[in-house]
Amino acid sequence: MISTYTGPIFVAALAFVMLAFVIWIPWLIYTYRKYGFLSISKTIIVFSFIFYFLAALFLVLLPLPETTNTCAMQKPDTQFFNLRPFQFVQDIVYETDIALKSPSTWVAIIKQPPFYQAFFNFLLLMPFGVYLRYFFKERKYWKRAFLLGLGLTLFYEITQVTGIYGIYNCPYRIFDVDDLLLNSTGSLLGFFIAPVIWALFPRHTDVVKHGQEMLAQNAITPLQILLAVIVDLALISISNMALSFIAIPQFFIQTALYVIIFAIIPLLLRGETLGMKLLKIRLVDERKEGFSAIGIMRRFAAIYSTYLVFKGLSIVSHIELNMDSPFYIYQVFISLGSFVVSVILVLILGIHVLRFFLARGKSRLYFDIVGKCVVKRK
Repeated sequence: MISTYTGPIFVAALAFVMLAFVIWIPWLIYTYRKYGFLSISKTIIVFSFIFYFLAALFLVLLPLPETTNTCAMQKPDTQFFNLRPFQFVQDIVYETDIALKSPSTWVAIIKQPPFYQAFFNFLLLMPFGVYLRYFFKERKYWKRAFLLGLGLTLFYEITQVTGIYGIYNCPYRIFDVDDLLLNSTGSLLGFFIAPVIWALFPRHTDVVKHGQEMLAQNAITPLQILLAVIVDLALISISNMALSFIAIPQFFIQTALYVIIFAIIPLLLRGETLGMKLLKIRLVDERKEGFSAIGIMRRFAAIYSTYLVFKGLSIVSHIELNMDSPFYIYQVFISLGSFVVSVILVLILGIHVLRFFLARGKSRLYFDIVGKCVVKRK
């Protein structure tokens, strides 16, 4: 029986990992643009909410029937609706041999499927109420929270009774009014007990205040700088895939993209790449703290040189000769050597980025050092 719950949660975890991978960068951009720094508490709250929502949805929908012809799996007189409130109470009493005057028999209640099914339905939307309290903040909005909880459970019930809106020709779970009552009540209770949980996290006003303090100090985090570089490199990768249909060697397309992203655009925007513009930062000369076209070009040269080195090593490592060729043995050593050099360079870059990240703003990335540039807030 426990697998009925653990299975959907495991599927939700897999879906969450894939979704988190997609939305992680956009979330970082949004956070830095709104608060000026990465709020760990906000990140935990938002991503935990996404995971909870997926888990609740999959608990409601899974396991799915093996065929879309669910009508063939059911008897003609199958009931798809329960519109009698508190039917679960009658089911518990009916299936349990208890005596109201004998408390020792009451323990048998919790061992019955109708009880723990009702109990889990009650718990299902309790976290939803907790999150609603975080978003609404004040207790006076409890009516809104109750209606949203009711609306969400109504969505679940309609999704089930319509066979996921027509995917299955008959419902594979019933529309149960008791689920509406239990889910919405659990959501309301979660709304009221939420302050106990949210007391462990910084308040929204504290997050905003911290962002304002960092803005006043003109502080920039290493992650903010790295994120801007990641966005620029992602733009090059996406554009390269979008232009793959053009009958031009990939090397020339990538070269043009590097020139546009790391040279032309920063020159036109006076020290801002597109990634930096999103993160509200810019490059200035390390001495005069103003725009430096020469610094931009030096920085571009350092970045593009890195690309050329790895591109050259990749080309060399993919050279293939026939085993009968007298140069075959040299090709093996050259390919192996280029692979080893690539690994060493990746490790060096990784250590450099790690040191930059751990330095907390007291260090710079190598291409900014070459360009004699410093990253500042706009």
